[in-house]
Amino acid sequence: MSTHDPGPAEGAVELRGIVKRFPGIVANDNVDFSVARGEVHALLGENGAGKTTLMSILSGAYRPDAGTVSVGGRTMSFRSPKQAIEAGIGMVHQHFRLVQPLSVAENVLLGAPSTFRLAGNATEDRVAELAEAYGIRVNPSAKIWQLSVGEQQRVEILKALFREASVLILDEPTAVLTPQEATHLFSIMRRIASEDRAVIFISHKLDEVMAVADRVTVLRAGRGVATLTIGESDKANLARLMVGREVMFRVARSDHDAGAPRLTVKGLIATGDLGLPALRDVTLEVRAGEILGVAGVAGNGQRELTEVIAGLRPAISGTVAIGGRDLSASTPAERISAGLGYVPEDRLGTGLIPSLGCIDNVMLKRTDEFARGFFINKQAAEAATSELVDRFDVKTSSLHSPVSLMSGGNIQKLLLARELSAGPGALVVAQPTAGLDVGATEAIRRLLLEQRDAGVAVLLVSEDLDELLSLCDRIAVMYEGKVMGVVGAAGADREQIGLMMAGTASDPA
Repeated sequence: MSTHDPGPAEGAVELRGIVKRFPGIVANDNVDFSVARGEVHALLGENGAGKTTLMSILSGAYRPDAGTVSVGGRTMSFRSPKQAIEAGIGMVHQHFRLVQPLSVAENVLLGAPSTFRLAGNATEDRVAELAEAYGIRVNPSAKIWQLSVGEQQRVEILKALFREASVLILDEPTAVLTPQEATHLFSIMRRIASEDRAVIFISHKLDEVMAVADRVTVLRAGRGVATLTIGESDKANLARLMVGREVMFRVARSDHDAGAPRLTVKGLIATGDLGLPALRDVTLEVRAGEILGVAGVAGNGQRELTEVIAGLRPAISGTVAIGGRDLSASTPAERISAGLGYVPEDRLGTGLIPSLGCIDNVMLKRTDEFARGFFINKQAAEAATSELVDRFDVKTSSLHSPVSLMSGGNIQKLLLARELSAGPGALVVAQPTAGLDVGATEAIRRLLLEQRDAGVAVLLVSEDLDELLSLCDRIAVMYEGKVMGVVGAAGADREQIGLMMAGTASDPA
C-alpha cells in the first residue's frame, strides 16, 4: 500500500457535474472528480462505466454537455486536445497515438508548442536527457515501427514529460509490461507526483491500484459511486463498488491429471509482418485437460504463434499437429474441422465482423449447419444464436444489432460462445481478458477452466502474469520469438518468470 500522503496540496484538476451524452446513452451522469498536485489518483470502473469519456473531456477530445472543468483553479473550456496540452494535460492512451514511420524524437516533438521546435540532433539530445533522468530506456533515433509495444508506451510517456505536463493521465499502462517494468513505471509515477504534478491512473488491476495510488474514484454506469483513500478500502470493497456485487478474484481450479498431447508444434520458424524473424524454433505441446500459458511482453512472437497454429500465417519450417494429425499444410477450415477453436486477440478485426449482428457472426463458422441447399435457415440460426447468448450470458440490445455496439466483455463472451459451441478438442485463446473489467474477467476465466476440466487442450496467451498463474497448469515464456523455458504454474517464481520475459534468464531446469 502506498504510504504517500498528498496532504492539502493545491488542486490540479477539478471536474464538477460533468454530463456527456451520446445517442442512446448517458456516458457521464453528473460526475465529480478531482486530483491534487502531488498525488496518484486511480480511476476504476467496469467497461462502459464512463472512465475514458471523463478523461477524454479532461484531455480535450470531447466537450461536456454540462458541468465545469478547472485546471489549477482556472475554469477551462477545451475545444481541442491541443488546448488541453497547452494547459498542462498529458494523456497516454491505451491505444498509442504515434506515427509509425517517424523516429522517437520526431514523435515526441509532434504537437509540442513552437518553443520546443529544435534541430534534429538537439531534439534527440533533449529526449535522451529526459529519458535518462526518468530511467526510461528508449533510443531517440529509432523508428516507432521498430519498437516493441512496451517501448512505444515509453515514448508516449516521454511526450507528456517533454511538454512538461502538470497532469499525466495513464490509461491501462501496465498491460504491455513485465512485472519488473510495471514496478519501474510505478516509481516513475511516484516521482512525477513528487514533482508537484498530478497522476491519474486508469487500471483494471486492483493490486496495482493498491500499490501505487493515494486515492481512488470508482465509476459505475456513468456515475461516481465513491472516492476513497487507499487506506479506507481493500480489493474486495473496490471490486464490489465497481460491479455492484461480490467478485471472486481467483476462480477455483481443480487438480487432475492431463491426458495425451492434443496440440503440438515442433520447430516452428516464421517471420512477422515486416519480414523480420518472429518465431525461432518454437516447440510446445498442450495435453488434453491442460491449460498451457504463454507469457511474454507484447511483440515477442505470441501473435505470430497463434496465427501459425490457426493457419492464418505460413511457417517457414516446422509442424503443427492436432490430435496427432499433421496439419502443417492445411487450410484454416481444415484445422477447424480437425477440432481447433481460435479466439484471436483482435476481437473486432479478426474474430468478429463489427458491422454484423450476433446471428451473422455466429454463422460465420457454422454455415454448413444452417444451410438448406442454396439458402440459409435463418429461423434455425436465430434460435441457435439466442440459445448461445442466453447460455453464455451475452448482453446485447438485439441479436441483429452490430456487435461493435456491445461492451468488450460481451464481445469476448460471444466470440468464446461461437468457438466453444463447436466442441473443440484444442482451443487457442489470445489475450482473453485484456481491457475487460473484473466482472467480465471472472466470467471468461470460468469458461476457460470449464473447457480444461472437460478435457480440452487450451493454449492461453496472456500478458497478465496473475491470470496465467491462476489459470494455467504450465507456463511457457517467450522472448524475441524463442521459448526461454516452460515452468509449472504451481509455486512458480514470479521474479524468475519476469527475468525470462526480459530475456535475461532461462528456465533453471
